Amino acid sequence: MAAQIRFRDVTLGYDRHPAVHHLDGEVAAGALLAVIGPNGAGKSTLFRGLAGILKPLAGSVDLAGLDIKDVAYLPQSVDIDRSFPISVFDFVGTGLWRKTGLFGGMGRPARDSITAALAAVGLNGFENRAIGTLSGGQMQRLLFARVLLQDSRLIVLDEPFNAIDAKTVADLLALVKRWHGEGRTVLAALHDMDLVRSHFPETLLLARGPVAWGLTAQVLTAENLAEARRMCEAFDEGAAACAVDPVPSRAA
Repeated sequence: MAAQIRFRDVTLGYDRHPAVHHLDGEVAAGALLAVIGPNGAGKSTLFRGLAGILKPLAGSVDLAGLDIKDVAYLPQSVDIDRSFPISVFDFVGTGLWRKTGLFGGMGRPARDSITAALAAVGLNGFENRAIGTLSGGQMQRLLFARVLLQDSRLIVLDEPFNAIDAKTVADLLALVKRWHGEGRTVLAALHDMDLVRSHFPETLLLARGPVAWGLTAQVLTAENLAEARRMCEAFDEGAAACAVDPVPSRAA
């Protein structure tokens, strides 16, 4: 299958300090890939690179012709300023900006699409609520509704199931499976190993660099997880440059 994402010796970081380095490999179009690793492993950094928020310090990321602004990116909810005075309806509507423009008009078809997206995530009746009044689970549903509207071939979810109740996890996981069934490429940063084993056929284990990448059962071994912890603990935060380590890459 053709690749949707090609990482070519890519290094991503902040202020010239690498947070993810020397990542090589491909993600096939239509893949459902979990990205896991210890805290500080670089998962969010990698996803910000895929969303175009961070430019690579070295190497490149090829999205197989997909414009970077068309990547559907769900950030961690803690990255959302919930004090901003915007309604649930208008927040979800930002998912249509690439179609309508930042100051584009909101016609009937767009409003109907927003209403349908809110219904799909179980937020009927919340349209006029301020986003700051939502619970954690409701906020995650809101973020998923915005992703639904973006209608992208590539969906990047940063900790989509963190600190929410089991019912919300099940409902949102059903949406992820729907996207996968539609042939979209879905990457999700996750902590729950049982959820990864049960629902994600492929996994990338990160620890600043790649530790293992492939079929989930082959990646989630005790040895690989221990190596990931060791690599993160040994990482030098003050390093100004990084050397290439003999770590695995993944080709589709």
